[in-house]
Amino acid sequence: MTRSVTSPPVGADELVANLPGSFEFRALGATAHLLVTDPDRLDVSRRVLDAELLGIDAACSRFRPDSELSMVNRAAGRWCAVSALFDEALTVALSAARATDGDVDPCVGGAVIALGYDQDLAALPADGAPITAVVRQAGAWRFIDHDRGRVRILRSTALDFGATAKALAADRAAARASAAAGCGVLVSLGGDIAVSGAAPDGGWRVRVSDDHGAGHDAAGQTIAISAGGLATSSTTVRTWLRDGRPHHHIIDPTTGLNPPTWWRTASVAAASCVDANSASTAAIVRGRARCGLAHATRVACAVGGPRSSSRHRGRLAARSFR
Repeated sequence: MTRSVTSPPVGADELVANLPGSFEFRALGATAHLLVTDPDRLDVSRRVLDAELLGIDAACSRFRPDSELSMVNRAAGRWCAVSALFDEALTVALSAARATDGDVDPCVGGAVIALGYDQDLAALPADGAPITAVVRQAGAWRFIDHDRGRVRILRSTALDFGATAKALAADRAAARASAAAGCGVLVSLGGDIAVSGAAPDGGWRVRVSDDHGAGHDAAGQTIAISAGGLATSSTTVRTWLRDGRPHHHIIDPTTGLNPPTWWRTASVAAASCVDANSASTAAIVRGRARCGLAHATRVACAVGGPRSSSRHRGRLAARSFR
């Protein structure tokens, strides 16, 4: 359940600072927030969250040579044994690809690397050499084999779970932390938000803006959520330069490049954070023409129109770049 609220907007950092049952830290290359309705259960919830983050990083990190994802990518064309968590992450990524007709594609790893995102964002140089190659592998996700703890991807393909792994971690952590702590829990991983358990009175108040780290006075909107997930995809954060030209992390699988920027930011509330992030990413990739959104600076609509699975229909707030 989501709703707009008229109370003064509260940025994530201020919200954490003012709540005794909260904790802020760095994880998965982004700012993470853990909030609980019972401050006495914060330590229990944090232990659950820490375990989930360790697991998802070991399974799905593109920047760790020892991660399962890196292992599968190196073995492209051959079967690899994988953990139950990696298998779940792959299943979720493939489900997102099917629900978005391939607009959210887990096989864009090569395309992202070709555009210069070949290491953690904080480690990228201020500028890099011009882009000299484009990798297009649209539809390769349809040929991924996985069965009983084994995975095989096509030769010359590379997985990237950037559109789903953090969201999956948020969903898993919120549900498990709430069950362990016996109270309401909000987990935010770089703006991928999942909530579980009984929400505080009035719901969890969240400031929606281009950057999840922006303060309470940033341009945006404050909403309240009491269940499910909330995610924002933006072309203005997680950016880098190559030969003076900006690039960002959202890839159109049909071109191997960033999609033409029509929507600068898309925010979606859905039944889970995975559903929300898949839908918000697809909205950026599809743009105005394929998303069916009205020509307006800010709109709210059902994500994706008839092309979207009912699981991915949520409330979308989008802003035109112009």
